[in-house]
Amino acid sequence: MKIALVSPYDFSSPGGVVNHIRALASEYKKLGHDVCILSPTSEKNYSGPDKFLPMGDVKAIPFGGTVVRISISLNLAPRITDILEKEQFDVIHLHEPFMPMLCSAMLKYSRTVNIGTFHACNGKPGYYWGWPISVKMLKDRNKNLQGHIAVSSAALRYATKFVSGDFSVIPNGVSLERFNPSVKPFEEYRDGKINIVFVGRMEKRKGLHYLLGAYNKLKKVNDNIRLIVVGSGKTLRKAYETYVRKENLQDVVFIGEVAFNDLPRWYQTADIFCSPATGEESFGMVLLEAMALGKPIVASANEGYSTVVTNGNEGIMVTPKSVDELEAALKKLIDDGDLRQQMGQAGLETVKQYDWPVVAQRILAYYDECIKQNGKEAIKNE
Repeated sequence: MKIALVSPYDFSSPGGVVNHIRALASEYKKLGHDVCILSPTSEKNYSGPDKFLPMGDVKAIPFGGTVVRISISLNLAPRITDILEKEQFDVIHLHEPFMPMLCSAMLKYSRTVNIGTFHACNGKPGYYWGWPISVKMLKDRNKNLQGHIAVSSAALRYATKFVSGDFSVIPNGVSLERFNPSVKPFEEYRDGKINIVFVGRMEKRKGLHYLLGAYNKLKKVNDNIRLIVVGSGKTLRKAYETYVRKENLQDVVFIGEVAFNDLPRWYQTADIFCSPATGEESFGMVLLEAMALGKPIVASANEGYSTVVTNGNEGIMVTPKSVDELEAALKKLIDDGDLRQQMGQAGLETVKQYDWPVVAQRILAYYDECIKQNGKEAIKNE
């Protein structure tokens, strides 16, 4: 099968959707499919994975507590139509299919079987743009979508507010080859202290300030703990470092952005993984990655995270923004090594269903279903 995977986001900048597409492409290639990735990129001469086609320039746009890096090129149409004519894809799989400009334009011109995956669970109607334009765009573009995938019940609830059609819920995947208990930790932090690890961008909605507040209270009564913060972010990092300094808070380590190959090692360095995101999470990739290394979880009980972790099984879920509940949950795991082990083992079992080969097969089966429903004549570009 000849498959196009389309990302609206800068492919040279790491992120959930980009990582999802990379993993999916890798699995498809292993199975012998002809895969092409189309995406904007901010890096000149960026080669990307095999058969990567750069699509337009990139602009960083603040949105919803984060920054989206999307194509703003106004001359995409000729390139898109040339590619469609040349490649003759059987399936075009668009991630966030109504995001300007690449996905929306691709959906406008494609006449093959078009599949959309909806990752988000927050934003304005029409996916981040003005209401009058968005309603018309949604109706017009949605006519060209033959398949709708949501990555979770949270993403499904959000997408179906604005997008009509039948949806299939197929989750994100995790590489159990890359994230597994045989990964080596960073030994300098395996010194007997109990490591609480946070992984994520330093954005307000990730809730790190609540974790720092809980850790501050815990540290006053237990000197044998350490907080390791992994993730990018400059502005808020300065604020967090100022808080740590003013509170004279010891054993807080800011690692910053890490190399691709090092990320699993930071999870492995953890005794407890904590993600206190305040909301707007459609899934819980960081939770899956931690579970894949057998780490017990403390996380906010937001809608997306609750689709991945069952409270009391793989971890402890707490009310978002509650420093007191975070402190209590962390203390419970700090004090009970057997419980940490039990929850870590439960996570190893749960995460098996999210292994990328399993998820990729589910998506391929959905492609086949959509192709059959739309007839053989629908899988050629006109």
